[in-house]
Amino acid sequence: MSDPRLDYENDLPVELISPDISSYKNSNTGVDYVLTLDSGFSGPHVFVSSVVHGNEPCGAIAVDWFLKNDYRPTNGKISLGFMNVEAYLAFDPKNPNRTRWIEEDFNRLWAPGVLENNNRKKTSEFCRANEVKHIINNVDLLLDIHSMQKPCIPLMMAGMLEKGIVFAKQLGVEMPIISDTGHKEGMRMRDFMEFSDYKSQKNALLVECGQHWEKKSENIAKETLVKFLRSTGVMNQDFGMDYISEKNLSENKDSNVYKVGEIITIKTENFTFEKDWQGFDKLKKGSIIGKDDKEIIYAPFEETILIMPSRRLFQGKTAVRLAYKLN
Repeated sequence: MSDPRLDYENDLPVELISPDISSYKNSNTGVDYVLTLDSGFSGPHVFVSSVVHGNEPCGAIAVDWFLKNDYRPTNGKISLGFMNVEAYLAFDPKNPNRTRWIEEDFNRLWAPGVLENNNRKKTSEFCRANEVKHIINNVDLLLDIHSMQKPCIPLMMAGMLEKGIVFAKQLGVEMPIISDTGHKEGMRMRDFMEFSDYKSQKNALLVECGQHWEKKSENIAKETLVKFLRSTGVMNQDFGMDYISEKNLSENKDSNVYKVGEIITIKTENFTFEKDWQGFDKLKKGSIIGKDDKEIIYAPFEETILIMPSRRLFQGKTAVRLAYKLN
């Protein structure tokens, strides 16, 4: 089954080759495609998540790269997961939008009680999320690797709490840090349970590495994985140093923090943007962003930054998030 709404034209080149992940199916966790590497010493349990959306291969490339290099933690545990495997395995570069999900968005299922709702339709994504949720619930630190529909500078999505912003800064990635609550449609995995509890030491980040299929998103995914694992203290001191110094990957030098102050959720089937916004566009207050049928959407802040304007303009989906720079 595939969601027919995802059958929209792709006009961007598919430069990435999705790795064969079949060798990772039979794992040591009891959950297919989720592996744990245990140092045998005390330390945090960290998780690197990929392909929450089946048409975002950069995360799978980064995880596959790490595993093929046979890296091992010196402290704590590292778990690595390929999440929406059914959608990922169905990926077709000739129709790369179609396999974002099979029946519904895997990354909107993580609000309290959703996965425990026995009356809910048992979609492919619902069942897979229930398979992995106990592992996600038991990790201390999470990096969820994603990419974007349109060409855009990489973004670090730090969630709604100050602890997420602090964690993002600790990584040392040179990209804008976005403080946001996600989507009205449903909660993301990076906000699951204690990740969004200010009293908890557990923490999570979601990185958007660039456009889904552009070559440089692969390098950003690897760079962020390296910096994440280094920051958690689970790897030895020289892990990834050669890779980072040789590649000098991050072209963008903006490490400022931006706060999402408004989420534009589509109300009708007649939503249109005023222009073909690409992402991280900066608009003056009062500029027209788009229209939802007869309702005009204006830029609300003195300098309004557009966060990931969507090409999936379906009712109930997020059209764009509107942010402003924090002082």
